[in-house]
This record gives sequence, structure tokens and C-alpha cells, in this order.
Amino acid sequence: MKKPRKHYSGEENVAILRRHLLEQEPVSMLCDEFGLRPTVFYRWQKEFFENGAAAFQQRGRTDHQAEQERIAHLERKIQRKNEVLAELMAEHVALKKRVGEL
Repeated sequence: MKKPRKHYSGEENVAILRRHLLEQEPVSMLCDEFGLRPTVFYRWQKEFFENGAAAFQQRGRTDHQAEQERIAHLERKIQRKNEVLAELMAEHVALKKRVGEL
């Protein structure tokens, strides 16, 4: 009969990885102690290193806020373009009227 799977939390995963990386405990010993397959351990390690950049992101500014700022900037840019275009069209109409009068 198979053993039931143990699901480890993110904190537990990091604690196990930390023991290997900082305390130099062999992967085989950790896998035996926690009932892990080495492939699971190495997958955790890969995910840990791939997602490590998230730990250094600014806490106060989320990606959503940055996206909202970008949208607001682009909306202001479009508004300014529309104003310039309206001014140019008004000048164009005025010039056409003057040419028609001559």
C-alpha cells in the first residue's frame, strides 16, 4: 500500500532548501528525512531560484499600480493629441473658407 503524500507549505519548502544551501546538508539525507524524491527537491530549488526576484520587488508599488500609471499617462497623451488635431482641423476649415472667398 502506498504512503499518503505529504504536502509541504512554502515556508517548509524554504526551510528544507535552506538546510541544504546554508548548512550544507546532503540532498539524499534531507530526502530520506522528509520522505521526498530528489526530483521534487530539485524542482523546489529550481522554482526558488526562478522566483527569487519577487523578493526584491518594491513592496509599496504593485504591478497593478504601475499599469494604472501607464494607462493614465497614455490617456493624457491621447487627450493632448486630440486637442492638437482639433486645433489643426479648425485652422484647416478656416483656410478653406478663406481660399473659397478669394
